[in-house]
Amino acid sequence: MSFQLSGFTIGAGELFLIAGPCVIESEGHARSMASAIAEIAHTAGVPYIFKASYDKANRTSLQSFRGPGIQEGARILRRIRDELKIPTLTDVHEPEQVAQIAEAVDVIQIPAFLCRQTDLLTAAGQSGRAVNIKKGQFVAPWDMQHAVEKVRATGNDRVFLTERGSSFGYNNLVVDMRSLAIMRSIAPVVFDGTHAVQLPSAGSGSQTTNGQPTAVSGGQPQFIPLLTRAAVAAGVDGVFLEVHDNPAAAKSDAANALDLKRMNSLVRELLAIHAAARSTNQRSNV
Repeated sequence: MSFQLSGFTIGAGELFLIAGPCVIESEGHARSMASAIAEIAHTAGVPYIFKASYDKANRTSLQSFRGPGIQEGARILRRIRDELKIPTLTDVHEPEQVAQIAEAVDVIQIPAFLCRQTDLLTAAGQSGRAVNIKKGQFVAPWDMQHAVEKVRATGNDRVFLTERGSSFGYNNLVVDMRSLAIMRSIAPVVFDGTHAVQLPSAGSGSQTTNGQPTAVSGGQPQFIPLLTRAAVAAGVDGVFLEVHDNPAAAKSDAANALDLKRMNSLVRELLAIHAAARSTNQRSNV
């Protein structure tokens, strides 16, 4: 199930990193974040993919910032990939968006809420790009086999899965660590350490221009390191993190973003845990 992507292998035991702001706030901000995280990853020796959305189509509030749109977003992502030599990832929401965005990114991401959408999955597979399917909060881990099969049926085997937790009552997500092993028997698995601490629709944002409060999601970012360390110890192939240089001012998912200042130390912790876990597994298999 392993495959090559931009000079490294996904699913063969090497830990990789997907990280960046939730949404493209501006070209300058996206480039600065990509450069800063890439430097941390390069120094630590971990393969890195930059992520950011051109359109957050499922924001809680109608008034919330969605992003620059597909035309400008594709241009920015393409420039980051081509000029900074960093692989890029973004999500798509409609099959008609896939061909255009595939020209700008190395990985097409299927949002969690859309992980069962057949036309979207097959369009992503037909693009020839690697496909990251985020597991819906409402889907059992073993049922993600069907989503993977829809992509592979196009002849594209470069597909992996991302866990972000399961709905637990209202306004809460819980990660069942067993799901990581279950899904890894289907395809390579990534753990989303920032959405896993999200409290969907549980916050209250700033005032809008018309004086009405904006509904937003809450979060518990203090638990990002804890859950991510546990996932790496459990044997995931990669880690997904939404990172911002000023989380309080982030235009999307501010409540569950990792502060860029904490990135370097967390990456080094994760690599140490990964190395220890691999050593333990190798000894146990002798």
